[in-house]
Amino acid sequence: MDTASIAPSTAVSGARARAGLIGRTSPVLAVAGGLIVLQLALRGWVAGSGYFYWDDLILVGRAGRYPLLSADLLLHDHDGHFMPLAFAVAWAVTKAAPLVWAVPAISMLAGQLAVSLSVLRMLRLLLGVRWALLIPLTFFLFSPVTLPAFAWWSAALNALPLQFALAWVIGDALLLVRGGRVRYAVSGVVVLAVALLYFEKSVIIPFVAFAVATLAHYVDGRAAAVREVARRGMRLWVGSGLVLLCWLAAYLAVVGVGGPRHNPEDMRDWLPHATSLGLVPALVGGPWRWERWLPAAPWADPPGAAVLAAWLVLIAVVALTIHRRRRVWPVWLLAAGYVLVMQLPVAVVRGGPNTAAEIMQSLRYFADLGVTFAVVGALVLRASPRRASRASSRRVAIPLLTLFVVSSLCSTYTFVRSWSPSPTKTYLANVKSSLAHWDGAPLLEQEVPWDVLNPLAYPQNLTSRVLAPIAAPGTFADSTPHLRMITDTGAIVEAQVWWNRRILPGPEPGCGYRIRGDNPILIPLDGPMLDHEWTVQLNYLADEDAQLTVSMEHGRPVKVPLGQGLHTVFVRLIGSGSNLRLTSGDPRLSLCLGSGPVGVASYDN
Repeated sequence: MDTASIAPSTAVSGARARAGLIGRTSPVLAVAGGLIVLQLALRGWVAGSGYFYWDDLILVGRAGRYPLLSADLLLHDHDGHFMPLAFAVAWAVTKAAPLVWAVPAISMLAGQLAVSLSVLRMLRLLLGVRWALLIPLTFFLFSPVTLPAFAWWSAALNALPLQFALAWVIGDALLLVRGGRVRYAVSGVVVLAVALLYFEKSVIIPFVAFAVATLAHYVDGRAAAVREVARRGMRLWVGSGLVLLCWLAAYLAVVGVGGPRHNPEDMRDWLPHATSLGLVPALVGGPWRWERWLPAAPWADPPGAAVLAAWLVLIAVVALTIHRRRRVWPVWLLAAGYVLVMQLPVAVVRGGPNTAAEIMQSLRYFADLGVTFAVVGALVLRASPRRASRASSRRVAIPLLTLFVVSSLCSTYTFVRSWSPSPTKTYLANVKSSLAHWDGAPLLEQEVPWDVLNPLAYPQNLTSRVLAPIAAPGTFADSTPHLRMITDTGAIVEAQVWWNRRILPGPEPGCGYRIRGDNPILIPLDGPMLDHEWTVQLNYLADEDAQLTVSMEHGRPVKVPLGQGLHTVFVRLIGSGSNLRLTSGDPRLSLCLGSGPVGVASYDN
């Protein structure tokens, strides 16, 4: 085959593209720039409609508790993720504006802009500067497949760097294979290394880049594409391999390897859920309808007829392009394989008896598919047509592209309508106001409401951790002389101890239990208590200021400051048993302890 006659190859040849297409560059790039601006406006509306959600609160909580250069922050195993740079960005954003949503939203938009420009660069290298470039670019910019991962800040901290790096390294691979300049190998390796520190899924990048560079050679009709790409891109492939080895050592040291949690029988449900109900509708502008049960994130819930229509459209596009373009069947084979391989790790790692299959329909794990299918579209358009049909193709492409954008906008609207309700927004707004009038008496630890951060996240869902960025030192303690609680709406109100058990009256009249010296004393309760978090109300009379060590019969001890005179102090304990264990540690102290409740702190609704 005479490769010089292939139009796409001519369009992307370096010197001719730069020298001969300058006059035609401005209109295409101007339209591309306008599309990117429209996408940013749309995504700005999406970001502005959202708020901190689930893992976001874990990230900002850790940012509020640890310094930037801390292993507890950067090397934290976050549910199997190794993402020190994501934690670093969360730290910087939190320090700039603690629990102010506008700053994460701006960071998401900045990341989205970088990703869109990286994709534009990649498509320009695959197709040259011609109107056909706008087809895969429009798909990437408006496809709902990237929407859920963008809307959730903690997911965006993973997904946006992955998308940027995937498009960038593909572009570097194309340039390296084409011209052999070392700088593209260096650039690709550096971007890969940075992406790996945001998200472990970035390990796919060099393999996808190699496949795309090879397919670009193949659809151009060149012989020995695999060998040629391997030889010309050797610096990038070797450098990427070394980076992956170093990263793997760090990942295993921090996260390690756990056994799979899935049931093999569940795979029969999980993979069809992701493909038919999530990915395929999203590729044609769906899913049009989203379902949500608070506090879960939205998941795709397309109508059955729409799923069937999406499959028919996808099959028709694949069949039509194979019929009308030469050498594109391996491109679609790569796409199908990528979709399958992309789902398997999610099903294996996230699966388990307590995980619903709908997690696969949330699409947040599959944002990189937007870049991959933009590449697929570009490779199909790069391939030479079997016969000249530019005018008819254009008449078909423009209406279909318009229909795709309208469909995607409908899906975006329904997603935002489902995503925007947020009990967290009300809770944090009220807590901020309440803490601004905090009078200095510490609050006992408690969990945030379940619809703000689920108990499955324990202990990350404790108030002292979630509210660390906005809580002054001493706001939370293990004991307090004034028992108050934070309500589910974020107000700080008076509280009391529910009488699950009680301290039995002591043997000494007028004193109860006399505690002196440093020998531990067991204070009996009127029944056993299970291993749990309990609040103890200690009513005491002390002859001087002192410190008392208190614990359940089986549990962690807590040091409690005491004041001289007759007082009450409330202590949060974790443990079990039928007794309390008290130790003064001061031989001069004489303390009388009366009866009181031991149970769960509560407030009147």
